[in-house]
Amino acid sequence: MNKLAKGRDGLIASDHWKTPQYLYDELNKEFNFDFDPCPLNANFDGLSISWGKSNFVNPPYNRIDKPKFIEKAYREWRKGKTVVMLIPASVSTKHFHELILPYAEIRFLRGRIAFEGINTKGQLSNKKKVKHDSMLVIFRGKLHQYLVY
Repeated sequence: MNKLAKGRDGLIASDHWKTPQYLYDELNKEFNFDFDPCPLNANFDGLSISWGKSNFVNPPYNRIDKPKFIEKAYREWRKGKTVVMLIPASVSTKHFHELILPYAEIRFLRGRIAFEGINTKGQLSNKKKVKHDSMLVIFRGKLHQYLVY
């Protein structure tokens, strides 16, 4: 995974931003997570290992890694696992139309989320709101419920 990438403003930006605890806790009550394939400052590659039974995924938002995590989430769901992804609400992408819309439950979050991490000035911040809306993509249930015959 890319550790540092240039943002749209051209500045080096870290992909290491923590999900707000209140949001994680609320989702964990519902889904009882047993694995996070891309935790903050992970020392493993979540794309190359098998995931747990119920997974929380807040992937790096860069244009290289995010699509890979969406594809991996879809593959893990096809194995019978539950995957809850927190990603930007990008509804015009190929991944949205081919993997998310036909198979996942989608929940749009109200307001923009403030993540915690190191900003482009090298300072710890918990006030950085993303520049886009967010959505939860939930892959769960039996595969046969979604297939078109």
